[in-house]
Amino acid sequence: MDFDTIIGYIGQAVDAAGVAVMVVGIGVASVVAGWRRLRSKSPVFDDYRRWVGKSILLGLEILIAADIIRTVAVGFALDAILALGLIVLIRTFLSFTLQLEMTGRWPWQTSAAGLRRELSDDPSP
Repeated sequence: MDFDTIIGYIGQAVDAAGVAVMVVGIGVASVVAGWRRLRSKSPVFDDYRRWVGKSILLGLEILIAADIIRTVAVGFALDAILALGLIVLIRTFLSFTLQLEMTGRWPWQTSAAGLRRELSDDPSP
């Protein structure tokens, strides 16, 4: 086997891992949400959305890694790099919007609790 074939297989394996993370995460979130709903009769929609969102975010990160592995390791053709850039841009946009949807703030924004903790640890007068 040559190097390109091996990297292709590695990229496919990482792709499969990304999809598996999403499918298993959504499955586990569904089972846990169903179980909690049956046991406590309390609303679980917000927790379920957060669990599903986290699964999708992690899966997207792994899929980006697979694209980078295949593009960088196999060749530096301009069209492949442009395609990778577009894919990463789209997936990053999806990640940011999912993060905003789940937490109500952008990924680079500090939470109110985190900001209070940082300010209380600040030794400046």
